[in-house]
Amino acid sequence: MAIIDLDTLAASKGALLGLDPGTKTLGLAISDRTRLIATPLHTIRRQKFTPDATALLAQYHTNECSALIVGLPLNMDGSSGPRVQSVRDFCGNLLRLEDIPIFLWDERLSTAAVTRSMIEADVRRSKRAEKVDALAAGYILQGVLDRLRA
Repeated sequence: MAIIDLDTLAASKGALLGLDPGTKTLGLAISDRTRLIATPLHTIRRQKFTPDATALLAQYHTNECSALIVGLPLNMDGSSGPRVQSVRDFCGNLLRLEDIPIFLWDERLSTAAVTRSMIEADVRRSKRAEKVDALAAGYILQGVLDRLRA
């Protein structure tokens, strides 16, 4: 299926799996089947590509998802940096393992927005660290869900 565009994603049906790909963790979130609400799922501690991809694909299939939404960490000016290339490489390698639809979504400031919300809610630093990636994945996925409804 490869990398899909917004129209192709909108034409599909079913739950979506959101991914906030970090260097140390992969944050995951899931949408409901009606695509109204994104819910943080959990965080995968990164190891090597194969176990990371296996865990990610297991969640994809367990939750019967129709597409993977991946946060693309563009620079503030919209340009691509090394992290964008790393995410694109991850997606390319994932597609070699399994042909699933992947939609890339601009995730600038998602982690910062989630962290700010947790600080305002007076969440302890240790709790923020363990939750921020899954919450960021939820933030990314909710942005896509909102865009699909617009």
